[in-house]
Amino acid sequence: QVQLVESGGGLVQAGDSLRLSCAASGGTFRRYAMGWFRQAPGKEREFVASSVLSPGNTYNTYYQDSVKGRFTISRDNAKNTVYLQMNSLKPEDTAVYYCAASGIWYRSTNPADYDYWGQGTQVTVSS
Repeated sequence: QVQLVESGGGLVQAGDSLRLSCAASGGTFRRYAMGWFRQAPGKEREFVASSVLSPGNTYNTYYQDSVKGRFTISRDNAKNTVYLQMNSLKPEDTAVYYCAASGIWYRSTNPADYDYWGQGTQVTVSS
């Protein structure tokens, strides 16, 4: 069983930056694919970014097109923590952001492929 706890959300202005953190406990963190998803009011949960362990023992990162070049996912396996650095934030980035963990070894944007979820952290970007 893996427990995930997000932090770092808040209210910012357009153009500002935020860094979200997700601390994991339980399981073997380095083996898990870690993903960030978000859900805006009235919308479905959508993929934002993921970090997936490759057969070569490195991590591949993947991003939703709308955040490429602005968001960066990273992980510190020594701290069992994954981060989402968000720069140049836009009002359309406003959502609850969720951290998720999965045993998959491939890129997936489907929330159903992720087994464990955090409680979410609110990010609000004002114009």
